[in-house]
Amino acid sequence: MKTRRVSGAEVGGHSGIDLAPMLDFVMNLLVFFIITAVFAKEVGIEVSRPGAGAGEGGKESKSMIVTIYGTGDIEIEGRIVDARAVRANVEKMHAVKPENGVMVVADKSVAAGKLVEVLDQIRQGGVQDISFGATK
Repeated sequence: MKTRRVSGAEVGGHSGIDLAPMLDFVMNLLVFFIITAVFAKEVGIEVSRPGAGAGEGGKESKSMIVTIYGTGDIEIEGRIVDARAVRANVEKMHAVKPENGVMVVADKSVAAGKLVEVLDQIRQGGVQDISFGATK
């Protein structure tokens, strides 16, 4: 008796990897990312800084004035101070006159990070009444 060898191609007629499950998976991922991209919207507010002439005139202000220049220098009541000294100056003013607020006057070229850093120092100094202005 002779034995005959049977190859894999003759038995099933199929060789290779079935890609249909992988394509289904990729299509499901695509649909998932498209749906989530539609619902994921970033929330933010648009801030418009006032011009240099805004808010001029009127009554005498009792606020402490903190000026931030485009170079990054911070001036409090005529003195140039470091960003870390803002809190101490604000605490000293707030201890003497707790009803007064702080007016932050920033140049339009000041980086937002620097402005936020100064605002944090003012709030840590105990003042919540903060107003804003711009330099000429």
